[in-house]
Amino acid sequence: MKYSKIIGTGSYLPEKVLTNFDLEKIVDTSNDWIVDRTGIHQRHIAAEYETSLSMAEKAARRAMADAGITPADIGMIIIATTTPEKIFPSTACLLQQQLGIGGCPAFDLNSSACAGFMYAFSIADQYIRHGSIKYALVIGSEVMSRILDWTDRTTCVLFGDGAGAVILGQSNEPGVFSTHLHADGTHKDVLYLDSILRKPMAVEEALSIKMSGNQLFKLAVNILGDLFDETLAANSLNKSDVDWLVPHQANIRIIQAMAKKLDLPMERVAITLEEQGNTSSASIPLALDKAIRDGRIKKGETLLLEGFGGGLAWGSALVNY
Repeated sequence: MKYSKIIGTGSYLPEKVLTNFDLEKIVDTSNDWIVDRTGIHQRHIAAEYETSLSMAEKAARRAMADAGITPADIGMIIIATTTPEKIFPSTACLLQQQLGIGGCPAFDLNSSACAGFMYAFSIADQYIRHGSIKYALVIGSEVMSRILDWTDRTTCVLFGDGAGAVILGQSNEPGVFSTHLHADGTHKDVLYLDSILRKPMAVEEALSIKMSGNQLFKLAVNILGDLFDETLAANSLNKSDVDWLVPHQANIRIIQAMAKKLDLPMERVAITLEEQGNTSSASIPLALDKAIRDGRIKKGETLLLEGFGGGLAWGSALVNY
């Protein structure tokens, strides 16, 4: 039986940093208010010339270098993004051209928002298990700063830009134990971004994220708790078998609640929220890459990855790194 395994990671963050103190100058908020409610201190903001494609390419090349493979080895490209380069062709197809790859399947997932990376990860895992491909490039890349209302202090303080990438490779031994995906459209109005195609729109009218923060928080804590139980039960494991939690970086209070659910100390949770904010589909691979590269996550350890976003959609993966 074939399995998939994480064999390389990479990331990219824009050079520009926007701190909470910078935000105090442009919106009615304060550093203390943001930190107390979210845990965020700063976030990276893409330059005018940077896009989901340019950031994805940088993260992808670093992940391939880490895995010791070339673009010619890649059998599939999936990019999770709510801020694509174009409506079509997909950002993944454009990246395929940038990398000089021809013929392999390449597509975007833009419907699961912050859970998008988990959906992409699960799809790539299935293709490798089936034996259809040997290596998959899975990326989360977002320029969230371009879909924010910078006068809305409840949302503009939360998000940042960046890209994270993972190379999944074929293995004879379990790397990815299981993945679990869910969605519930009855909560569609809790977190959403309208389409430019939904209605006629003036050229100057901008689209921005709409979110019911308190409702989203309550749903996330309950749903993710059930998701953890499902993931562990599917693999006949106990909480004590999990070495690391690699969560979507939405809110420090949600992350703390999830760590408590797993009986994990916060020192065993990969956190980038303080420095990067919520980078949506990029947050999980960004956190994973950082914790691997700084030596905290080590080979042979068991990781629980989880994402939760608009849809509502959510997903997890249990991984032997």
